[in-house]
Amino acid sequence: MRPAAVVYFAICLFAGLLLFGSTGLAWGFLLIFRENTSRIALRLPAEKIAIETKPYVSIKGELTLGSGIPSRISTNWSQFRGENRDAISPEAIPLKKNWMESQPPPVLWGLPLGEGYAGFAVRNGRVYILDYDEQNQRDALRCLSLDDGQEIWRFSYPVRVKKNHGMSRTIPAVTDQYCVSLGPKCHVLCVDAKTGEEKWLIDLVHEYGTTEPAWYAGQCPLIVTLPGGDKPSAIIAPVGSEALMVALDCETGREVWRTPNHFGWTMTHTSIAPMMLDGQLTFVYFAGEGLAGIRAADGEILWSTTGLPVGLATCPSPVILSENRVFCSGGYKSGSVMIQIVPDSQTGKYNALTLHQLSDKVFDSEQQTPIYYEGHLFGLRQDDKRFVCLNLEGKVVWESGRTEKFGSGPFLIADGMILILDDDGKLTGCEATPTCYRKLFEAEIMEDYCCWAPMAIVEGRLLLRDQFSMKCIDLRE
Repeated sequence: MRPAAVVYFAICLFAGLLLFGSTGLAWGFLLIFRENTSRIALRLPAEKIAIETKPYVSIKGELTLGSGIPSRISTNWSQFRGENRDAISPEAIPLKKNWMESQPPPVLWGLPLGEGYAGFAVRNGRVYILDYDEQNQRDALRCLSLDDGQEIWRFSYPVRVKKNHGMSRTIPAVTDQYCVSLGPKCHVLCVDAKTGEEKWLIDLVHEYGTTEPAWYAGQCPLIVTLPGGDKPSAIIAPVGSEALMVALDCETGREVWRTPNHFGWTMTHTSIAPMMLDGQLTFVYFAGEGLAGIRAADGEILWSTTGLPVGLATCPSPVILSENRVFCSGGYKSGSVMIQIVPDSQTGKYNALTLHQLSDKVFDSEQQTPIYYEGHLFGLRQDDKRFVCLNLEGKVVWESGRTEKFGSGPFLIADGMILILDDDGKLTGCEATPTCYRKLFEAEIMEDYCCWAPMAIVEGRLLLRDQFSMKCIDLRE
């Protein structure tokens, strides 16, 4: 018993005896008993203080129709890095390669956007972009006409996103039927690609225990028809406590399969890379703690590895190369690594072998995913902001000059030309060849800064943006 309690009980007994005799003494003992039992009751381990918690409320979206009319252009750039997810245009349309400062590419149209780095998907004459409406605090999936940028429809839902060096930064995936987007706060939305009508909307944090990445989500969804199936599925990597990766039926949102996250890995800004591994489709994801290959048919993990270069915020997605090789760059001075996936005769699965690692001085990409083209890798080296060409042994074949620096801007290949947009909106064209760096033109296009969004090109029309606006320019010969 604590000293203060002893003093309190003694006072009770003495006062009761002095004032009321034996009756007062009895009342003193009663006070002691009541005080002691109340203290005992407070110590009962089963008694807990009730904490009020708010129940999860599902998000309700809203469809708004506009006056835009889809273009008759039928060529597509349906997802992150184009149709083959490789940032290479398959079109044979000739592009002009001798633009001059006095005669830059003409701007077909442009419009303001919410702050961010979200890029574009194009399908059936429609441009899709996941924007953020800061005034009304809503993610806004917008469908625009490729001809003039007029809005055809937008589907928005309430979500509070604070400014954190940009807001939206992902690219939808689109088929003839469906459009799937992933918002900055990890909301996955599927709508009808033509009408914008909602199919389903889920919160990865609530459904799968996802931890929202720093600077918000940067993963771009993937839509495929799984082996043995006849319906398209959205492939998403929640990388939360409840799942590493999931396949969701595009029509209903129901799970087709789920890959458990036994590793305890976390989500990065990278996107899933499809890979054919010995004749079977797999999905490769670069998480915060490792890299894994997952079988498309059933979601089984076929291989995994750790110890890869991981930077402050890993952004470049895995690059799939020939001979079952995968190239990964971590950014923020973490360097790069080339691995090869080889069969394991004992387990029937696969192992990931490290072929070589590169220091950040050789190659380290902070924002953009390198391009694999003509047996070489092309990308922006973060250390000195130069554009470089690497062979598959990790040797630098060529690099842009000391004055040819591009920051962290996007790039793609079209008509044998590498198109590079630097941080401040200058567009440069150079030959897409492993022979040497040869600049063809440069033109000032965007007025603002942080031009980091991946570009899209459809029939010579290049879509690009800075932090607060977008433009469609005409590069045709």
